[in-house]
Amino acid sequence: MLNRERYKKKGIKRLISACHNSWKGFIAAWSHESAFRQELFIFTTLGIVALFLPVDLTDKFILIMCMLPVLLVELINSAIEATIDRISMEEHELSARAKDLGSAAVFISLLIVILVWIFILWKNFYHIFFVI
Repeated sequence: MLNRERYKKKGIKRLISACHNSWKGFIAAWSHESAFRQELFIFTTLGIVALFLPVDLTDKFILIMCMLPVLLVELINSAIEATIDRISMEEHELSARAKDLGSAAVFISLLIVILVWIFILWKNFYHIFFVI
């Protein structure tokens, strides 16, 4: 048995530790990442809007759930950026590329939200504006 295996938590202790570490991650994202705070604000606002839209429950669910990957990808992007900054604050082509790729992933997740919202709103309300 490896020496480090001796100290690994198992069972419910591991689950509690994982939840604690996840909470610390959320606190770190809130404290250090303005993009995460902005996206969480937008998520909350749009979530409330979705709840009050006159669409069926399935569409409300889709409108809200399509926003979760934005937060997920932002957390991963923030982890990448923190790791790159931990390694070196010196400008380097590969560091810039890693950060740009993370940013592109966030952009794609936001694009998915926009397209889903447009589709659902179009599906439910196009007849109001375009049917004579």
